[in-house]
Amino acid sequence: MDLRLKRARELAGYAVQLTREEGLPTMLRRGAGFVKRRCFGKRARYLPAKKVLAAQREEMAGKTAKNCGLPTISILTPLYNTPEKYLRDFLDSFVNQTAPNGQLCLADASDDHHPEVGQIVKEYQHKNKRIVYKKIENQGIAANTNAAASLATGEYLGLADHDDILAPHALYAMGRGILQLRQRGEPDGFLYSDEALFTKDIRRPTAAHFKPDYAPDYLLCCNYICHLAVFKKALWDQLGGERPECDGSQDHDLFLRLVEKTGGAAHLPQVLYYWRVHAGSTSGGTGAKPYVAAAARKALADHLTRTGRTGTVEEGLFPSTYRVKWDIVGSPKVSILIPNKDHTEDLEKCLRSIWTRTLWENYEVIVVENNSTDPGTAAYYRQAQQRYEGLRVVTYPKKGFNFSGINNFGRKYASGEYLLLLNNDVEVRNGDWLTELLRQCAHPGGAAVCGGMLWYPDDTIQHAGVITGLGGYAGHSHKYKKAGGSGYMFRAATVQDFSAVTGACLLVKTGVWDKLGGLDEKFAVAFNDVDFCLRVRDAGYRIAWTPYAQLTHYESKSRGGDEKDPVKARRFAAEQQRLYQVHGRESILDDPYYNPSLTRDREDFSESDDLRNLKEGRVTVRWRQ
Repeated sequence: MDLRLKRARELAGYAVQLTREEGLPTMLRRGAGFVKRRCFGKRARYLPAKKVLAAQREEMAGKTAKNCGLPTISILTPLYNTPEKYLRDFLDSFVNQTAPNGQLCLADASDDHHPEVGQIVKEYQHKNKRIVYKKIENQGIAANTNAAASLATGEYLGLADHDDILAPHALYAMGRGILQLRQRGEPDGFLYSDEALFTKDIRRPTAAHFKPDYAPDYLLCCNYICHLAVFKKALWDQLGGERPECDGSQDHDLFLRLVEKTGGAAHLPQVLYYWRVHAGSTSGGTGAKPYVAAAARKALADHLTRTGRTGTVEEGLFPSTYRVKWDIVGSPKVSILIPNKDHTEDLEKCLRSIWTRTLWENYEVIVVENNSTDPGTAAYYRQAQQRYEGLRVVTYPKKGFNFSGINNFGRKYASGEYLLLLNNDVEVRNGDWLTELLRQCAHPGGAAVCGGMLWYPDDTIQHAGVITGLGGYAGHSHKYKKAGGSGYMFRAATVQDFSAVTGACLLVKTGVWDKLGGLDEKFAVAFNDVDFCLRVRDAGYRIAWTPYAQLTHYESKSRGGDEKDPVKARRFAAEQQRLYQVHGRESILDDPYYNPSLTRDREDFSESDDLRNLKEGRVTVRWRQ
C-alpha cells in the first residue's frame, strides 16, 4: 500500500475514534488546529509565543542574578577568530535573555590577526556586566573551555559554541527546571535540553533535535545530549573540567564522566539552543573535524574502564556513531521458545536459519505446539527433531491462541539463563544475531531485555523498537523505512533504550521473567510484549534494542489479519483498553524515550503538528537514571 494512502487512512481512523470517544465538536476543533499548525505554523515554531517571553521578562523586571530566585548559570564559551556577525548574534542572544540568572564566560584564543573579537566583547560588556572576558593562548578546545570556567562564579555551568545562539528563554527555562527537580527531591546536577539547526535566522530553523529522556545505551553510541547541557560547577571542579586528550569529543567525554557521578540526567524537552550550520561547524558533520572519531573512541573506552566494564569500542554504522561490543560474562544458555500452529514451511525456514547461521552455540529450541489441525504437522515435528539435534516439541494443553499462555507454558520446559521469544515466521539473517542480543544483557549493568532489527521481506523496517503512545497505544520505531538510512538522529542505526520491544524476537533474563510472572495471559494476542516490557521498565530494569541482530519477519502469516475479523477486532480493542487500565492512558501516551514534540500519528519520527508545549514555554523536566 502507498505510504501516504496508509497514513491518510490511519488519520481518518483516528478522527472516527476521536469522534466516538469525545464527540464531533472536539474532533472538528482538533482537526482545525491540525490544519492551522500544519499549514501556517512553521515560522518560529520552536520559540515560545511573544506573550510568553514578555511574561517572563515582566516577572524578572528589575531583578538581578542574586535576587531573581533562579540559580545562576555560567555559560562557558571559547572564542577563536569568530566572525563578527556570528559573535554579535551570539552575544545578543545572551544579552537578551528573559531572565538575569546568567553569566557569560569568554576565553578568547583568537590570533593576532583578529583583535576585533576582543574589541566587540568589550563593547558588549558595557551593555551587560554579566559578561566576563579573558585573552588566552590557544591550547585546544578543552583547555580553552577550562580557561573560560576559571572565570565562572555561577552555581551551574553550561557549554555554548561561539557561532551558535541561545534561545531567549534558555536560562529562565533551565533555572526553572533546576527548581522543579529540587521541589521533587530529584538529583539536580545535570540537565540537557532539545536543540535546533539554522543557517541564517533561528525563526526559520532547518531541523530540530528532539531528544529522548536520559538514555544510557544511546549515549554510548553517540553524543545525543550536545546542547544545551547544564551541570553543577561543583561536579565540574570535582572532575577537573574537560580533558585535552579528548579534544574533538571533549563534551561527550565530559557527559560520560558526569553521569558516572550523578547516576543519570534530567531532560527538559524545550528547544533552548540553536546550532548554526556552516562550513567547518560540527553541526555539519564530523567531516569538518576528522579527529572527532578517535577522541570519541577514547572517551568511551575510558568510560568503560572507569565503570569496571569490558568491551571493545568500534566505529558505528555511520560517521559520528560508535559501537560497544560488550564482553559476555560466561557462556549463558538461551532457551528459544517458538509457538507454532501448522505453518510448517514457515517453521522450517525459521529452524533452518537458526541451526545453519547462529554462531552462539549454547542454546536450545523449544517449539510449543498449539492446536494444529493439519495432519502433516505431527509428521513434520518428528522429522525436524531428527534433523535438528536437541529440538524439543511440547504441546500446549489449552484451546485457542493465547500468545502469553503459550510462552508461559513453554517457559516450564526451558533450562536457559535467558529466554528468547521468537515467532515461527522469523528468519535469521546474520550469524552474530544471538551473540549480539546477549551482548546487551550478559554483562555487568546490562539490560534485562533486548530486541533486534526485524525487516520485512522487501527490506523495509518492520521493527526497530517499540514506542508507546504511537497511534494512541504503541507502534514500531521507523516502520516501513527503507534499508540504508540511519533513522532520526541515528536511532535506527545505534543501540537504543526503549520502553518495549516486540515479542517476535525478545531476549529476557530468565530471572527477570520469573520475578515478574512472565506474560499477562489476559493479553491473549496484542500488547502482551508491551505490557511485559513496561513492567520490566517500571521495576527498574532497562530494555535495549540493537541494529546488529537482524532477522526477516514474515509478519502475521501465522494468525492472518485481525482487523478483517469482527471477533478478532473486538478482542484487539479490548486489549487496547486493558493496556490503558493496567498502565494508565497518560503513561502510555508519554514514552520517556520518545520526545513529546514528535508525532504520535506516524512511526517515522516526524515533527508533531502540535507544538503547544514549545509555544507555551512549558517547563516540565524529567530525570532518569
